[in-house]
Amino acid sequence: METHFHHQLETLKLRVLEMGALADKAVEKALRALAERNYVLAEEVMEGDARVNELQCEVDERSLRLLALDQPMAKDLRFIVGSIHIVTNLERAGDQAVNIAERAVLFAQRQPLDRYPVFDELAEITLDMLRKALQAYNTGDTELAAQVCAMDARADTLNLKVLKHYIEFMIQESRAVERAVHMIILGKCLERIGDLATNVAEYVQFIVKGVNVKNSCRRT
Repeated sequence: METHFHHQLETLKLRVLEMGALADKAVEKALRALAERNYVLAEEVMEGDARVNELQCEVDERSLRLLALDQPMAKDLRFIVGSIHIVTNLERAGDQAVNIAERAVLFAQRQPLDRYPVFDELAEITLDMLRKALQAYNTGDTELAAQVCAMDARADTLNLKVLKHYIEFMIQESRAVERAVHMIILGKCLERIGDLATNVAEYVQFIVKGVNVKNSCRRT
C-alpha cells in the first residue's frame, strides 16, 4: 500500500511538472510571437491553453483522491496541498501567456513600436523566475526558491519603468496611444507571471520546510 501511495505521489508530481513545462513553453512562445510579429505562433499558444486546463483538473482530482483515501501525514500532506496551489498558479501563468499571445496577434497587424530594452529585460527575468520556481519544485531546492522570491522586487521595478516609459511615449506620440496602452498591459502580464512564479516558490518552501507560505517570501 505504501509503495502504491508513493507511486501515486510521483505521478502527481510528474503531472504538475508537465503542466509547468507547458506553461513555460506558452510564455516563451507568446513572447517570441510578439517579438517576431508571428500570429501563427500566437494562435498556437491560445489553442494550447486547453491542455494546461485539463492537467489542472487532473491534478486536482488526483490530489483530492489521495487526501480522501490515504489520509497522508506531514510532508506528504504538504506536498499534495502545495501541489494543488502550485497548479492553480501555473494555470494562471498560462492565462497570462494567452493574454500576451492575443496582443501579439494585434501587433502583427499594426505598425510596430520601437523596442524598449527594459521590456525585454522584464520578459527575460519573469521567464527565468518561472523556470527556476519549477526547478525548485522538482528538486525540493529551497535556496533556489528563495532566489525566485528575491527576483520579484526586480521584476516589479522593471514593470514600473515600462509603465512610465509608455505613459511618456503616449504624451509625445498621440497616434500611438492604443499600441502604447497594450505595451503597458503586456508589462503587467509579465509582472504577474513573476508574481505567480513567486507563489510557486513560496509553496516549495511550504512543502519542504513546512513554513507559512505567507511569510516565506516578501509577498503572497
